[in-house]
Amino acid sequence: MTLRVDWRASVSLVGTVVKWLSVPLVFPLLVGLYYGEGISTFVTTMVVAVVVGWSLERVEPDPEMGAREGFLMVALTWFAVSIVGGLPYVIAGNDISLLSAYPYLAVQSGPSTLAHPVNALFESMSGFTTTGATVMGDISFETHSRALLMWRQLTQWLGGMGIVVLAVAILPELSVGGAQLMDAEAPGPGIQKLTPRIAETARALWKAYLGITALEILLLFGLHVLGNVLGTPLAPQMTFYNAVAHGFTTMATGGFSPEARSVEAFSAVVQWVIVPFMIAAGTNFALFWHVLNGNPRRLFEDVEFRFYIGILAVLSAILSVLLYTHQGLVFVPNGPAVAGNIESSIRHATFQLVSIVTTTGYASMDFNTWNSSAQYLMLGAMLIGGCAGSTGGAIKIVRWLVILKSFRRELFTNVHPEAVRPVRLGGRALDERAVRGIYAFTLLYVVIFLVATLLLFLDIERTGPNINTLEAMSAIASTLGNVGPGFQLVGPMNNYLPFSNSAKLLMVVLMWVGRLEIFPVFVLLTSAYWRS
Repeated sequence: MTLRVDWRASVSLVGTVVKWLSVPLVFPLLVGLYYGEGISTFVTTMVVAVVVGWSLERVEPDPEMGAREGFLMVALTWFAVSIVGGLPYVIAGNDISLLSAYPYLAVQSGPSTLAHPVNALFESMSGFTTTGATVMGDISFETHSRALLMWRQLTQWLGGMGIVVLAVAILPELSVGGAQLMDAEAPGPGIQKLTPRIAETARALWKAYLGITALEILLLFGLHVLGNVLGTPLAPQMTFYNAVAHGFTTMATGGFSPEARSVEAFSAVVQWVIVPFMIAAGTNFALFWHVLNGNPRRLFEDVEFRFYIGILAVLSAILSVLLYTHQGLVFVPNGPAVAGNIESSIRHATFQLVSIVTTTGYASMDFNTWNSSAQYLMLGAMLIGGCAGSTGGAIKIVRWLVILKSFRRELFTNVHPEAVRPVRLGGRALDERAVRGIYAFTLLYVVIFLVATLLLFLDIERTGPNINTLEAMSAIASTLGNVGPGFQLVGPMNNYLPFSNSAKLLMVVLMWVGRLEIFPVFVLLTSAYWRS
């Protein structure tokens, strides 16, 4: 049998991306230098990335990209960068860097749960796929260097818009065949071509992503500075480091925070400022391109965006009422009152709901203190996701919109069997193959969720941790949907460390499958893809 896939071309281009991953590693290296934490960990990782990437590039010196090679390349790239991205955790935790003989160059980190390779891979995959689930037993600068934590946040920012989309934007060798790569990787049913050249489209998306990230960093740190000038603690904890860290992980809908209590560690005004940026991160970035090019009406004319805002508003209102009336709380958490406090209940409900729907995963309070009605509302919200072309995960708004419209069409044609009524989106009739594709995706998503939950229960039976149904289901929904926190054991102030290594590896695969939106992975499992 002759393979129809030029796997050498795919592997060679994976090597190109891995080699260039050494460039962003310069950023945490500079952070380490600034804080006097040394550079050894990142120098070692950069050397490994360059050597491995260069070696893989030699597999096929003149690669040619087709649709089949694009699927394989994208799928392998996400695993390859996650493996390389996990090296700093292993190196720092085990002190095995190339420069360990020079202590003043070594990154100072204490004993860490990330030193184990499985945990490091979990954390790295969670970072690049912007899931935000963590296995860090202790999130603090006493245990982890600022440089290492900044790398953790940076992986999310790199993965947010898509590391392959970034590669298409800046690497000329990927401009040919870039459309196949972006179709295989970009989040959503299909990427909107904004400019005649796909590399220009990739650059336009990344420019919008970079610009909004910079704006959020400036606003967050500006609050801190303004508070100091006025003598009023507007954002006392929001240092420049924290502003950069949260700018990276908000726009990526990632949710990693260098603070153990996530965004709960910051003032109410900081939480309110982050909300619109999470909403922006869950919006189709192509709409921002139109806004920046003098056509802001495209944003509000977009039917998916209006539906997205409507869902956020309705669910936030329901949750606000539950919290304000105390119906959604099991007990009153420490700190300012939520029940009976209009501002506090609206803020926490809106923040948490937006965070979960957009799959950001931040927490403004521990929603383990909420009762089952509020938590099941959040569990359902985990399945919604952001808009197509956003950095959000899960099923996505546009798919739900098409499902609802086709459901209404079915009701209509049952009453009027002679009628021919296509499903329309934004005034445009959708191809029936696209509608069937959305149904297939949603069904497959649910099947994977159920099968993975069953596998997790079997693993729990074998390995013994006491985990209930809601905890297991939320862990699977959270990792498959690239959300981050779940409930109780895997709540926003807890972590995934109690799971066995086999369960963590299952979740690593789920995060990978979820980020690639299922089909590119399953295409690789079909014989029709490989055979001649």
